[in-house]
Amino acid sequence: MNSTPFWAHLIPVVAVFAFFLLTTALLIWAERRVVGRMQSRIGPNRIGPFGVLQTLVDGVKMFFKEDVTPSMVDRPVFNVAPIIAVVSGFLAIAVIPIGGTVTIAGQEITLQIADLEVGMLWFLAMSSLHVYSNFLAGWASKSPYPLIGGVRSSAQMISYEIAQGLAIASVFVYTGSLRVSDIVAGQAGDGLIAGMPGWYAIPLFPAFVIFLVGMVAEAGRPPFDLAEAEGELVAGFMTEYSGLRFGMFMLAEFMSVVVMSAAMVTLFFGGPSGPTFGLPDGIAWIMPIFWFVLKTSVFIFLFIWLRGSMPRYRYDKLMDLGWKVLIPVGLVWVLMTAGYVLLIQEGGLTATTRVILAGIAGLIAIALVVVPTAGADQSTPTDATGDDATDDAGEAARADRGDDEPTGAGTTGPGRNA
Repeated sequence: MNSTPFWAHLIPVVAVFAFFLLTTALLIWAERRVVGRMQSRIGPNRIGPFGVLQTLVDGVKMFFKEDVTPSMVDRPVFNVAPIIAVVSGFLAIAVIPIGGTVTIAGQEITLQIADLEVGMLWFLAMSSLHVYSNFLAGWASKSPYPLIGGVRSSAQMISYEIAQGLAIASVFVYTGSLRVSDIVAGQAGDGLIAGMPGWYAIPLFPAFVIFLVGMVAEAGRPPFDLAEAEGELVAGFMTEYSGLRFGMFMLAEFMSVVVMSAAMVTLFFGGPSGPTFGLPDGIAWIMPIFWFVLKTSVFIFLFIWLRGSMPRYRYDKLMDLGWKVLIPVGLVWVLMTAGYVLLIQEGGLTATTRVILAGIAGLIAIALVVVPTAGADQSTPTDATGDDATDDAGEAARADRGDDEPTGAGTTGPGRNA
């Protein structure tokens, strides 16, 4: 019979949820500050030191703001969609460790809610539920733009979840276990070369890149925020939402940034593991939390950096990247990882051989990316707007003949008057 007291189970639950909620709140503030600096603006600076309490004020405003429900919506589904968005984020973090082991009142407590046998499969399953919230929100709104946003979100998430799943499968094969604690423990010590970190991002670099791109698309963040695309779809699947329900969707989006960053750190950068610098046992437990926060913050900043610097992808290019590049590369890399592991199990490999094989595998992965791109470049050339270059040639020919503008062309504007 398990003699662990109830409070010992409660502490990691409270600690993990508090960590992710607090980090999400700080992310909302930090993104506005960082993007503001990138755009030569100040950002929030009036409420609290450096405007740090602005997120709290915005949350209170959304809570008390009038919540309008359009008459044409499917009310039950319309109301449950934002709840699914938030709950799926909370469930996904259950297997992510935010620190090591802490001893409280003689009880050893691991700062992880559940170390399941299925490990990251639980993470994939729970994070996949998020697509239902987006699609149900668009469908229940019974409005054209939200429906298009919901369909876009479904196609996008399916495409990139397959690529993400293949990247995670490489980690499973390389580790030989689905348990998150085994994945973290497998990255302890030296890597392929003595003195290098044992992070899986080094030997499984193609899988790391695939997961990196997939997590941005999975979170629906710029440059892959095609489900919202305010320049095309007003606000996409959230167009008909307001007040607290809109706030829940916004919270789910920012939470997905934190969750995906934490998953990246856990899978490819050793999770909370790191040196303790010989600190006494009484305070050494802080170091795993410190390393986890530091590593996660790097990828959170990457999300913000991408938002402030990259334009939105065109939707067909987004789907091409997923189906024609990431998924084939991910599939080939899983097979190569399995072959590598079999070689290790059969007779072992020297460090030099491992490095050579890793280099060859990297070249093959690069070739798989370059060849489809080169093939696309040989297709019909397009201009900056995506129109065929032959259309431009036709217009030039009409101009030489003195023909009128094509049907539907405007006759006013700065260029016409000149």
